[in-house]
Amino acid sequence: MIQKAYIVVLVLLTSWSTLAQVGNTKGEMVIKGSVKGKENNVPISGVQVSTNKGAFTTTNALGEFSIKASVGDMLIVESPELQTVRYRIKSDEDVDVRVEGYEGTWSSRKQKREVSSSRSGLDDHQRLLDSANVYKKTNLEKSIDFIARSMEPLGSTGNKQELSSSLRTLGEIYMYHEQYDLAITNFKDALAAQESNKTKVLLGKAYVLNGNYESAISILEPLIMERNMVPYQRVELFEALGDANKELSNLKDAQNYYQQGLIIAEKNQISPKEIDLNSKIADAFAVENRAIEAEGFYQNSLNLSKQVAPERLIQESEKVADFYNQKNRYDDEIQLRKRNLDELEQLPKNAVASAGQGISTRDTVTSQRINYKIANAYIAQDKLDEAIPYLEKSIIEADRDDDLVVQKDATRKLSEVYRYKGDYTKALESYQDYVAVVDSLYVRKEQEISRAARFNREIANTQNRISSLEQERELSQSKYNLALTEQQLYEETSKRQKWIIYSLIFGIASMALTAFLYYRSNRQQKLANNLLALKSLRTQMNPHFIFNALNSVNNYIAKSDERSANRFLSEFSVLMRSVLENSEEDFIPLAKELELLELYVKLEHSRFSDKFDYEIDVDNKIDIDAFQIPPMLLQPYIENAIWHGLRYKEEKGFLKIGIRQVTNDMLEIRIEDNGIGRKKSAELKTTNQKKQKSKGMGNIQKRIQILNDMYKNRVEVSISDLNNDQTGTRVSLKLKKQ
Repeated sequence: MIQKAYIVVLVLLTSWSTLAQVGNTKGEMVIKGSVKGKENNVPISGVQVSTNKGAFTTTNALGEFSIKASVGDMLIVESPELQTVRYRIKSDEDVDVRVEGYEGTWSSRKQKREVSSSRSGLDDHQRLLDSANVYKKTNLEKSIDFIARSMEPLGSTGNKQELSSSLRTLGEIYMYHEQYDLAITNFKDALAAQESNKTKVLLGKAYVLNGNYESAISILEPLIMERNMVPYQRVELFEALGDANKELSNLKDAQNYYQQGLIIAEKNQISPKEIDLNSKIADAFAVENRAIEAEGFYQNSLNLSKQVAPERLIQESEKVADFYNQKNRYDDEIQLRKRNLDELEQLPKNAVASAGQGISTRDTVTSQRINYKIANAYIAQDKLDEAIPYLEKSIIEADRDDDLVVQKDATRKLSEVYRYKGDYTKALESYQDYVAVVDSLYVRKEQEISRAARFNREIANTQNRISSLEQERELSQSKYNLALTEQQLYEETSKRQKWIIYSLIFGIASMALTAFLYYRSNRQQKLANNLLALKSLRTQMNPHFIFNALNSVNNYIAKSDERSANRFLSEFSVLMRSVLENSEEDFIPLAKELELLELYVKLEHSRFSDKFDYEIDVDNKIDIDAFQIPPMLLQPYIENAIWHGLRYKEEKGFLKIGIRQVTNDMLEIRIEDNGIGRKKSAELKTTNQKKQKSKGMGNIQKRIQILNDMYKNRVEVSISDLNNDQTGTRVSLKLKKQ
C-alpha cells in the first residue's frame, strides 16, 4: 500500500509557451503531463486526472496523461493513495507531478532488479488495457482480445489487482455495447478478485441500465459512507442512486440523491454533471406534476448548457420542449423547437451528428424529429394546415438521412391529417407511401436481426475465450495445490487418504458445476434463439397480412366504389391498429383474438357477400378469459377457407367458427367451410402457385413448432376434409390453458 505523499507540481515552460498562450486563451487545447515518484522517477499509473469542466482521464502505464482543457480551468490530480493537488492552467504547458516519498524506492541493486521486473510486467498489463480501451468503440473483438492477452500471463499466482482491473475493463466494454448481463458478471468477478469503490459504482450503474434497481441500491448505498472517493466518482454514485430510486417511483429519495450529487458537482465545478443533475431533478419534479419547480431546474440546465456547447444547449432545450408538450403548452413548445431548428442549422455537420448523444439513442436530436414534433404540436391544436409543411419537411429530411423510423411516423401522420381534412386522395397516397416505408423498415429490421445474431455469436466466442483463460488459471492453481499436497504426503503419510478424497471431491464438484453451467448456458442460448426466430416470424406475418388485406381496398378502388373503399379502409385501420399492438406478444387473451377475427371476417364478407355467410359460435359455458392464444394464429386458416374454398364455390357457401370445451384445461376451435375442398383447390392452382408454398401457412407451422417447444405442446392443429366426397375443410385447433 502506497502511503500518502506530498505532491510537487513542476511546470515545464518552453520558450514559445508565452506566444502559444495568446492563441489558445479562448479555445480548448490538449494538456500533457505525467505523474512520477520524485526520488526514483518511477511512473505511477491509474491516477485520476480531471478538470472542473468535467474532462476526465487516468495516467497510463508510463504515468503519462493528456486531457482537453482551456486557460483558467482547474486541473485536479487525485488518487486514494496520494494527496489531492489542484493547479490553475495558465497556458498549454506540460504539467509534471512529482510525488515525494513514493514507495517505489529500493536499497540494493538486487532489489532494484526485482522491482524493475515487476514494474515492467505491470506496465505491459496496463498497456494492454489501454489498447483495449482504444478499440472499445470501434472493434469489440479486438478490444476483448487485448483483455484476454492481459489475463494470459497472470497464471495461478497472478496479481489480484491486475486480474480485477482486467475484468473491470471487460465489464466497461460490455456495458458500452449494452451487454449488461455480461457486464454485471465481469464486475462481480472483478470485485471477487479485489474490492474497489470504482468497480462497485460501475456495477451499480450496470444494474440500473439492466433494470435491477433494488440490486443497484443495495450495492451503492453503502458507498455513501466511504471517504476516499474522488468528487467525480461520488457525483456518479449519487446520480446512479437517484436514477434507481426514480425508476422505483421513490421520487423524494431520487431528488435527495440528485441534490447531493449536484452540490458536489457545483463545489468542484464539474459542469457536464451540473447540467445532467439539474435536468434529472426537473424530470423528477415533472413526474410529481410540480411544474413550477420543474421549470426552474430546467431553466438552470439551459443556462449551464449555454456555457458549454451549442449542441448541449439544443439537447436540453428539446427536453424542456417535451416538458411543455406534456403540460399542453403547445405555443411555448413550438416556439422553443423552432429556435432549436435555427440553432441546429448553424452547427457544423459533425456536431449535428453528435447532438443527440447523451440523452437517448431512441430519441436523438435531429431536424426531422424536431419538425415532426412541431407538427404534432400544431395537430394537437387542430391547426392542420400549419402542421402539413412541417410533416412534409420531416419526411424529406428523414429520407435524406435514411431515418426510416421518423419517415414512417411522419408519413402516417400526414395521411391522418389529410383524412381529417377530407382530402382522401392525398390521404391514400400518403398511406401508400407509409406502406412502402414500412416495407423498407421491415427489410432493415431483418438485417438488424441478422447482425444482432452475428454480434451475439461473436460476443459468445470472445467471452468463451475469457472463460477458458479463467478455467486455465484455476486449473494452474489446482495443479499448484496438488504439488504442495504431494509434498506433504511424503512427510505426513497418515494424511494421504484424506487429501486424495478431498481432491476427488473437489474435482467431481468442479466437473459437476462445469456441466451444470454448460447445460444452463445451452438452455439459455436455445431460448434466445427461439425468441429471435419467433420475433422474426411475427414480423413476417404483419406485412403478409397487410398486403393480402389491401387487395380488398384495391378491389373497391378499381370499381370506383369510393364510399365502400373509405368504409373498408376505416375498418381496416382499426383492425391493423389492433394487430400491430399485439404483434410483439407471444400470447394474447382469446377474447381479443376473437374480436380481431370477427372484424376480419366481417371485412372479407363485405367483399364476398354473395359467396358465403358465416357464423361464430362460442359455447356460453366457456370462460374464454382464462385462455390465451398466439396472435394472428387463426387468421391464415380463415383466409384459406374464404379464398381457396368458398370463393370458387358456385353456390353460396357457409363458414363456421366454433369453440367448445374439451376438458377443463383444453378448448377446441373448429374452422369449417363447405367449399370446394383441398383437392379441388389444389387442382385449380397454376403451375407457379404449385411451386410456391403459402408463406402465411408456412410461418404459422413454424410458429406453432417453436411455441410448443417453448411452452410444452400448448397448441395442436389438424386439418381434414369436412365431407366424404372430399369437399369442405375442417381445421381443428386444440388450445391448452396456460
